[in-house]
Amino acid sequence: MITFDQVTVEYDGAPEPVLREVNLEVEEGELCLVVGHTGVGKSTLLGAVNGLVPHFTGGTLYGTVTVDGRSTADHPPRELADVVGVVGQDPLDGFVTDTVEEELAYAMEQLAISPAVMRKRVEETLDLLGLADLRHRALYELSGGQQQRVAIGSVLTAHPRVLVLDEPTSALDPTAAEEVLAAVTRLVHDLGVTVLLAEHRLERVVQYADRVIHLPGDGRVVSGAPADIFATSSIAPPIVELGRAARWSPLPLSVRDARRAAAPLRTTLAATPPPPVRPVPQEPGAALLTARGVTVAYRGVAAVREVDLDLRGGEITALMGRNGSGKSSLLWALQGSGPRKSGTVRVDRGSADNSRDPKSLSAAEARQLVGLVPQTPTDLLYLESVKQELDQADTESAVREGPGPSARAILDRLAPGIDGATHPRDLSEGQKLALVLAIQLTAAPRVLLLDEPTRGLDYRAKTQLIAMVDELAAEGRSVVISTHDVEFAARAADRVVVMAEGDIVADGPTTEVIVASPVFAPQVAKILSPLPYLTVDQVVSVLPAEEAGA
Repeated sequence: MITFDQVTVEYDGAPEPVLREVNLEVEEGELCLVVGHTGVGKSTLLGAVNGLVPHFTGGTLYGTVTVDGRSTADHPPRELADVVGVVGQDPLDGFVTDTVEEELAYAMEQLAISPAVMRKRVEETLDLLGLADLRHRALYELSGGQQQRVAIGSVLTAHPRVLVLDEPTSALDPTAAEEVLAAVTRLVHDLGVTVLLAEHRLERVVQYADRVIHLPGDGRVVSGAPADIFATSSIAPPIVELGRAARWSPLPLSVRDARRAAAPLRTTLAATPPPPVRPVPQEPGAALLTARGVTVAYRGVAAVREVDLDLRGGEITALMGRNGSGKSSLLWALQGSGPRKSGTVRVDRGSADNSRDPKSLSAAEARQLVGLVPQTPTDLLYLESVKQELDQADTESAVREGPGPSARAILDRLAPGIDGATHPRDLSEGQKLALVLAIQLTAAPRVLLLDEPTRGLDYRAKTQLIAMVDELAAEGRSVVISTHDVEFAARAADRVVVMAEGDIVADGPTTEVIVASPVFAPQVAKILSPLPYLTVDQVVSVLPAEEAGA
């Protein structure tokens, strides 16, 4: 179905090819998982399948890419639209209509599909992805996760033979992600659709993959069975890391298989309580931000309902909940830029003149007290190069008290190797997010609000992000991370707040809240239940040296 024959891709000015002499065959009805660290060329590999690389991205492609007998050199993307469907990292980039129903029908209109068939497929897709209640909603009104499901649905309605998905679950809550992946799996098994799927949250998708395509980072592509590739790869989900640590063979790829293999491990761990997830746990300090009765409404519909919340210094809080539960609306209300129908928000200024409402602060003061990284980080990028963005961040943060790391230094810790001359829009989604994080963290605000910050980040970058927010908390700052990434929340958060329909329905220590939930529990907790372990590092630190893998 898909053939890469000696494919090399080079971009002007790049010192090395992004892809180098790639030979790859993907059969009909295969679900191939594309893995690799941020910036190694996963999006380039996927873009080559439908001709976006190099027809629209620029650069030079050597060799031949063939899809269903058509060479991408001779057939531009518009001539491959009936056979290849593509969902990019940012769903908003692909929307061309105003409402959910119109967007689902648009691709079929371009392919001249009859109205009767269009109507039937739209209804099927609405049910398949749980979008029926949103059919008449404007796309801009949807949450990030809802937009992602619409983007996937707009491709599925055309019934392509090849489906290319670039991080399709990055903005979805765990339940919605499972629904989408179940739908994709049905397409593979029942209709023989070939799927290439790139995803950083490997714990969600590895059990569905027939094959793994690994990009080590030197331009090569290594392909093989999932268990074989993950046995030695530099990137792996927690379930594989746990299997390596416990020396399980073969490596389990699903929680079900891992639980079967974990009985002796549970016995070994039962006598030892797990160590703290964070190396130096500390008691939270005084409240830096106090919210009382915060209500946010859009066109008379409440998104946040009379929320009371205290954010304490030295504490990392994970804000969780399904898509559309009000997490983003609450963050914007706390930051001061978003609408607030009623309620109060007070931020401790750290001085004798007491607390203030963020809405009443000057831009310079607000930047030091409350920082927010939005779901779409490119909203904060407006200059022509990475260096210009970083220099501007340093200039705007010069008013802060005391020394701090430069924006360049912070960026190099999050995503090393980004050229300062690169245009921000040319970065991968993970690199864009790392850049915006660096810009916001340069000001070292007392309260930092991050809306889905791990979207597009690989495990290595997430570890660096955890180290950075740990440092901020150690300095007495409060960090709130809105996320669907349960593995990240288990490793990073002291406290978990769960929202549903605008209300806070759970608020407590991380272990108590997420272990009690079958939806938000991380893989290690599911495998070792009822033991209260959350992370692989906890297990490794307890295992005797002779039982732990290298």
